[in-house]
Amino acid sequence: MGFVEDYKAHVAEREALGVPPLPLTAEQTVEVIEFIKTNEHTEMMLDLLENRVSPGVDDAAYVKAAFLNELAQETHHVSSISPARAVEMLGMMLGGYNVKPMIDALSSSNSEVVDAAVTALSKTLLVYDAFNDVEELHKAGNAAATRVMTSWANAEWFTNKPELAEKITVTVFKVPGETNTDDLSPASEAFTRSDIPLHANSMLTAKMDDPAGTIAELKKKGHPVAYVGDVVGTGSSRKSGINSVQWHMGEDIPGVPNKRTGGVVLGGIIAPIFFATSEDSGALPLELDVTQMEMGDVIDIYPYKGEAHKNGECIATFKLNPNTITDEVRAGGRIPLIIGRGLTTKARECLGMGATDIFLTAEQPADNGKGFTLAQKMVGKASGLDGVRPGMYVEPQMSTVGSQDTTGPMTRDEIKELAALGFNADLVMQSFCHTAAYPKPSDVTMHHTLPDFISNRSGVALRPGDGVIHSWLNRMVLPDTVGTGADSHTRFPIGISFPGGSGIVAFAGVTGSMPLTMPESVLVRFSGTMQPGITLRDLVNAIPHKAIKEGLLTVEKKGKKNIFAGRVLEIEGLPDLKCEQAFELSDASAERSAAACTVKLNKEPVVEYLKSNIVLLESMIEAGYEDHRTLARRITKMEEWIKNPTLLEADKDAEYAAVIEINLDEITEPILACPNDPDDVATLSEILASDRPTNIDEVFVGSCMTNIGHYRALGEVLKGEGAVPTRLWVCPPTKMDEKQLTEEGYYALFGAAGARTEIPGCSLCMGNQARVADNAIVFSTSTRNFDNRLGKGAQVYLGSAELAAVASMLGRLPTKEEYLEKTKKINGKESEIYKYLNFNLIPDYKLN
Repeated sequence: MGFVEDYKAHVAEREALGVPPLPLTAEQTVEVIEFIKTNEHTEMMLDLLENRVSPGVDDAAYVKAAFLNELAQETHHVSSISPARAVEMLGMMLGGYNVKPMIDALSSSNSEVVDAAVTALSKTLLVYDAFNDVEELHKAGNAAATRVMTSWANAEWFTNKPELAEKITVTVFKVPGETNTDDLSPASEAFTRSDIPLHANSMLTAKMDDPAGTIAELKKKGHPVAYVGDVVGTGSSRKSGINSVQWHMGEDIPGVPNKRTGGVVLGGIIAPIFFATSEDSGALPLELDVTQMEMGDVIDIYPYKGEAHKNGECIATFKLNPNTITDEVRAGGRIPLIIGRGLTTKARECLGMGATDIFLTAEQPADNGKGFTLAQKMVGKASGLDGVRPGMYVEPQMSTVGSQDTTGPMTRDEIKELAALGFNADLVMQSFCHTAAYPKPSDVTMHHTLPDFISNRSGVALRPGDGVIHSWLNRMVLPDTVGTGADSHTRFPIGISFPGGSGIVAFAGVTGSMPLTMPESVLVRFSGTMQPGITLRDLVNAIPHKAIKEGLLTVEKKGKKNIFAGRVLEIEGLPDLKCEQAFELSDASAERSAAACTVKLNKEPVVEYLKSNIVLLESMIEAGYEDHRTLARRITKMEEWIKNPTLLEADKDAEYAAVIEINLDEITEPILACPNDPDDVATLSEILASDRPTNIDEVFVGSCMTNIGHYRALGEVLKGEGAVPTRLWVCPPTKMDEKQLTEEGYYALFGAAGARTEIPGCSLCMGNQARVADNAIVFSTSTRNFDNRLGKGAQVYLGSAELAAVASMLGRLPTKEEYLEKTKKINGKESEIYKYLNFNLIPDYKLN
């Protein structure tokens, strides 16, 4: 078949799925252009060229921009696109390959082309260094360039857009209780995330019948549909969650195929990462009481008054947060607002104009004279300040940025839309840990194409089978620095990370900074001595356990309390932990819905960690990992820090939203997260005295919550016990751990127990690859246990590898006494079992 027949078949195939066709490839764009040149199927081809080519620095955008440039320069002519119209079409491409042709058009002898170029450039924000070209033309007397510069200076790109309305009428689409990002973006469909319309088909399908049909019916009332829930967006940092909401409830973006913006999200609690991702994407997220809102209600929202009305009566009040959110929505999102404000500032400086009052300024807290917490000092350092107060808006420097594979294709698309051909963050790393074990065809394609995309922009690309993003990224972090990652568990054991969706991660990687309104902090202070049989995972679960006892956390979703939500969790009292151990604590702050986490450590474990990491990074360069210059630069910075090792510390008079004291002497038995809520924690004895299930069908030891010590402990407890009666999964976090465990004989012990060993990576944890049996009762060392995450209908406990070993042997949860008895095998071997990989102490270490 020819192109037209092939494309119509593709349209029909997608239509059957209820979604629009995919954006054109570069090859298809070439075909479209040839039809336009020969005046065949002109109307169809013009629509495809204008509306079905992705903008920015997509390969198809390059072809489109080159063709339109020929028309604008009048070196080629087609009857269906005038030179001025060609420039107008260039102006819809956001930035990147279209910018130089538009700047060249400012010097055209055709006045219509010049006018079109002025109009197009005036609303183009992603010009980057090409700003200097416009400035040079302006200084050389090019009147059109001066018009563009003046338009930028007056922020016409912003003021020509409608303000947020005084009154917004919406129809309520309510999902009672908690909506997590697994509900909005199921892991089982992760391979479709970059195909936004297709992935949106899976939104809420495990939670309700025909959600898309319900939304379609609600739209018949004639109003936009708002997403409403008691607790919205907990869990991971998937931008795919807000993408799905916006696809069903947002509005099209001219010239940007298969993506939408806008939309309203109303929640009693909106998880901080989801809230920020909504901001970045142009949605309006509002936290308010939703108890009087029901499915199908028509609600009037008055943003500036801070009221929601039903049937003419006020049913809830709220405060716009941040105060600049009306500007964010008007600009199409927080990211374009930041970029646009920067462009306006540069233009005003070029023209010798003063500061503008067009934009709202972030409300900054007063200086109360108190000291700063550790987190506030770290963010302050990255922002050129001594510290930052809670509520202060800053744009800290991003030292380290991480991207993982199920969000990587979305991050790639966002980088293309940002028209970026390089990274300004000091280190950007891409992993392939979520798809390596059981790659789908689309994953295999990604494995072959995404590494070059990242490394060509000076990023560091790992390889499938290397292991979990965090186990690698943490080894690249510098002390007391700030970073981010498109995985909610991007939480550094040294320094601090504020995870975000793929959009903000792309922005942070490209620009080297990210927007941040500094959260308050909650201090968790440990004291006392670790008791026999107690593990760090028990301390992880001790945090919510104590918070529940103190009334700072509730399990019930309606009217939920969560002292950690949106705040920084700062941990003290365990200063001699190894950095791998500290990550267990910081990692789990994601399950608390905390914005970030710090762990106060002494210098010695940090120095030890960096010395090891330097050797690992050196071996990466030797093994051909790219970008080698980025790795070498990070090695140099680690070496410089070791020469003068200093760590920031909280001031003694720092203020916290709450202080939770945990006495280790009082923790005498394992503490678990119960099915299926990481906040629903209980001691082993409390569980056995309840009506919760106690039989265990499957056991998973893996995920970023584990390190090599856990697998040695597992092997020691299983040694000599024969095959276990449960289905036991074993998946170390990195290939380095796998190799060492094999050389030490632990894989033989796993085999004797009948364990199923997996390629290093995420395995069962995310639930997008292998799955447990339907309705299984599971004990897992993984991160979270939301409904249907590990398997359909699975009920999942979360706890330590040591307890996992005992549960796998017994086929049930043990009593406290049984647990302590079975784990006596570890006693006296702790120094060997919980010994971490120090690559600098391994003679002639090579990364295989």
